[in-house]
Amino acid sequence: MNLDQLYIAMQVSAGVFGALFGSFLNVCIIRMPEDRSIAWPGSACPHCGNPVRPYDNVPILAWFWLRGRCRDCKTPFSALYPTIEALFALLTVLLFRRIVPDVADFDQAHLVAFVWYGWLLFALAGLTFIDLRHKIIPDPFSIYSVPVGVAGAALCTHLGFEYAPTWQQSVIGAACGGLGLTGVMALYRLVRKREGMGLGDAKLLALLGSYFGALPALLFILTVAGLLGAVVGITTQFGKRSGLQTALPFGPFLAIAAVMWLFFGDDVVVHWANWTGRLVS
Repeated sequence: MNLDQLYIAMQVSAGVFGALFGSFLNVCIIRMPEDRSIAWPGSACPHCGNPVRPYDNVPILAWFWLRGRCRDCKTPFSALYPTIEALFALLTVLLFRRIVPDVADFDQAHLVAFVWYGWLLFALAGLTFIDLRHKIIPDPFSIYSVPVGVAGAALCTHLGFEYAPTWQQSVIGAACGGLGLTGVMALYRLVRKREGMGLGDAKLLALLGSYFGALPALLFILTVAGLLGAVVGITTQFGKRSGLQTALPFGPFLAIAAVMWLFFGDDVVVHWANWTGRLVS
């Protein structure tokens, strides 16, 4: 096996692991909002309650060979299940290519960074679907994961992964993200006499700050998320008599902006530096 084939095999392995964790992500999305255990009992048909057989629990493929139905009661399963599994498999492959752009880069530091950022993608994907349906952001996917962000930043920088923030930058980023947005929310409530965003958004921004540091990442994420939210809000409310008062969950927009920063943040910084350099000169 030459190096090119080895790199392809690594990506395929990353995709397989992504699909497996995508299957677990489905469990989290269903059970977390109901405060049910994500570990026990095992997967079962929500209609008849019969356990899903191990050979029917293969990510993505099982939905197709079961023709999207329970083997026992024939009740249809949502196509969202294989979609989430395939989506997370794709994200995992893209993350691997981002963190390990070449076989020569595959070492302990890059492997740890891949796992560390992989948890962030897992949390962002999970909270996006939960927030869209239930208008909540579970604490395990936000504030409870801040220590993972800080510890991962410390470990990655210790191992020599140059793109991770230091643990000090991680702590400052978490504080700026969480406390800063909480202050904005309090000011909004004081001026407008009603809630703007939920506390879950502040907890999520604390997590993002722990992974990316404070600036320029949080500024980019808030700006892009705000623009996306405005566009979607105006589009969905166009022509409605209720005006622009319908609440939209902000977590998915923060998640999308965070993924954009994860994959394209370096390019944004370079282009911004070049642009400001031309202005100064």
